[in-house]
Amino acid sequence: MADVAGVTVSPSIGETSDAQKNVFDLGAFVGDLTLEEDPSSDDISLEGLEQELEECRNNDVVANILSKGTKLRDYTKGVENDLRKVELDSIQDYIKESDNLVSLHDQIRDCDSILSQMETLLSGFQAEIGSISSDIRILQEKSMDMSLRLKNRKVAESKLAKFVEDIIVPPRMVDVLVDGEVNEEYMRTLEILSKKLKFIEVDPMVKASKALKDVQPELEKLRQKAVSKVFDFIVQKLYALRKPKTNIQILQQNVLLKYKYVVTFLNEHGKEIYNEVRAAYIDTMNKVLSAHFRAYIQALEKLQLDIATYNDLIGVETRSSGLFTRAREPLKNRSAVFALGDRINILKEIEEPALIPHIAEASSIKYPYEQLFRSLQKLLMDTATSEYNFCDDFFGEKPIFYEIFAGPFGVIDEHFNSVLPNCYDAIGLMLMIQIIHKHQLIMSRRRIPCLDSYLDKVNISLWPRFKLVFDMHLNSLRNANVKTLWEDDVHPHYVMRRYAEFTASLIHLNAECGDGQLDLNLERLRMAVDDLLIKLAKNFAKQKLQTVFLINNYDMTITVLKEAGPEGGKIQMHFEELLKSNTTIFVEELLQEHFNSLIKFVKSRACKYHNKDNVLFFISILKYTGLIVCNFSAEDPTSGPDKPITVAEVEPLVKDFASRWKAAIELMHKDVITSFSNFLCGMEILRAALTQLLLYYTRLSDCIKRIVGGSALNKDLVSISSIMYEIRKYSRTF
Repeated sequence: MADVAGVTVSPSIGETSDAQKNVFDLGAFVGDLTLEEDPSSDDISLEGLEQELEECRNNDVVANILSKGTKLRDYTKGVENDLRKVELDSIQDYIKESDNLVSLHDQIRDCDSILSQMETLLSGFQAEIGSISSDIRILQEKSMDMSLRLKNRKVAESKLAKFVEDIIVPPRMVDVLVDGEVNEEYMRTLEILSKKLKFIEVDPMVKASKALKDVQPELEKLRQKAVSKVFDFIVQKLYALRKPKTNIQILQQNVLLKYKYVVTFLNEHGKEIYNEVRAAYIDTMNKVLSAHFRAYIQALEKLQLDIATYNDLIGVETRSSGLFTRAREPLKNRSAVFALGDRINILKEIEEPALIPHIAEASSIKYPYEQLFRSLQKLLMDTATSEYNFCDDFFGEKPIFYEIFAGPFGVIDEHFNSVLPNCYDAIGLMLMIQIIHKHQLIMSRRRIPCLDSYLDKVNISLWPRFKLVFDMHLNSLRNANVKTLWEDDVHPHYVMRRYAEFTASLIHLNAECGDGQLDLNLERLRMAVDDLLIKLAKNFAKQKLQTVFLINNYDMTITVLKEAGPEGGKIQMHFEELLKSNTTIFVEELLQEHFNSLIKFVKSRACKYHNKDNVLFFISILKYTGLIVCNFSAEDPTSGPDKPITVAEVEPLVKDFASRWKAAIELMHKDVITSFSNFLCGMEILRAALTQLLLYYTRLSDCIKRIVGGSALNKDLVSISSIMYEIRKYSRTF
């Protein structure tokens, strides 16, 4: 069949136009194709047929064939004929396109020839490129080698240049160090010399170099010359500190700190000379500061105002004065012995500048010792802060401060040890304790720890002295001579006023630090003064005067404690309770003096007749209207006798009261006015007495209403409203 196709195609190549006109009928040439039966088909094996049929069960084509009932063999022949027909149609299409295929073949052959030439050309290029790549690789290796050698040479050059720079001694450096003045340029040259000296000392390779043998002697000469020159320079500057009236802080900040590298250079390259400079500075500053503090202390001592002496104690009698008794300051200058007063202002001025003695002396002003103490400590704090920072900046050594201030500390301690044993001013001692506490806070805020141990030592020495002086006051109360202290006067005693002012001052000062031990000591002092006050009161012949004396003193103490501030606490509450109880006693005594019969009758006879509920209701009304200032208890109604009360028994009481109650109240008013120093306290007591009188009279009126024939006395009874009017009248007087 291929032969037939070949024979048919050859003439169409030669005669293209004729071939396009004639159509070749392949079907006519071939004819019908028939398939003969294969005689051996009966021997075909049916093995696996069931599996294949099972697989074809769902095949649409097989299902369609079987549904039509066509024989499979006939259907197969039909399919094969269709395939043959399709094949013949395909051959026919191929024959129609034969000219195009021949043209395509020629084009492919030409392209193949051209590509062959290009292949030859590219092969040549590839060979040349390979040769160039080899050359580039060789050049790259040479470049890397040259780069490495250049890098090594640069490193060597850099190290050599640094070595030369570090080891050579320029002529200019020699001129500056030998002949130049110590100034900023000299300081920079010193730094260069220091680097060269460190260079030859640190690097072991430098020590082994031959160049060092030539340079080292010159460097050593320069070092010695520089050390000698800067030593003379710095010692000269230090001697300037010893000149009188020199402002040390300004000289340190503006002069010495500019040349602090000189000290650093000496410390690194001239240790012995550095130690001499260090010792010279310590000695200079020690003497200078010691002299300054000694002179300042001597000037302050001229300004001291003596507040308290050995005899200025709470329980000491002030009138006694012997032939050899030391003259005292006027009272106006000694008012601060027990009272705090304006002395508290020093705690508000804690950071004020220290006193300037010659200015204060020119104005003839004297100061209590705590003022001088604050000024001295303030000057010490400021000087120590400045010196501590300077030592750290200039020498780089903080411990040097303690060697410098050993002298000033000794001067201050000597002064303090001479003053403290002779200090009997407890208020001043407590103020100094507070000053030290605040100074510790200031130094803490400054972050300067150099005075921590000193301030602690001063604080530790102040507390025992305060305790000693406090115990002297306490013992003066316990061992007081009552006979010499007693005065025939019910007004507040000067010992009690001393105690009140002294206690109020200490309570106010202790409010900030809250020392529990001081609270216990104040309680001991309170117990001692209570005992002494009771002993003094017993010297009065009348019980009423004793009560008045106690009330006046308790009231004065409470007033002083309240004026000092809200920190009175338990002590103030204690005296308020004593005042309340003694007020109740005095009210009863005052009423007994003017209305004895009435009170005796009410308590003994009328108590079972009065209506307790009415009396309590009446008391509540009086409290609401402000006419009762203290509590009163009703008598027990079961305590009265069983004998009935008659009109004859009550009538004298009623008429007596009606005839003189206003006069009696006026006498009570005068008595109260003359007895009590505090007008407000006296009027409160009078109002309480009148209110109690009103309650007694109310019970009497209630009793009269309940006895047989009591209505006959109504004309003589004073109305409750009249008595309340009188009470209000005296209440309005204040």
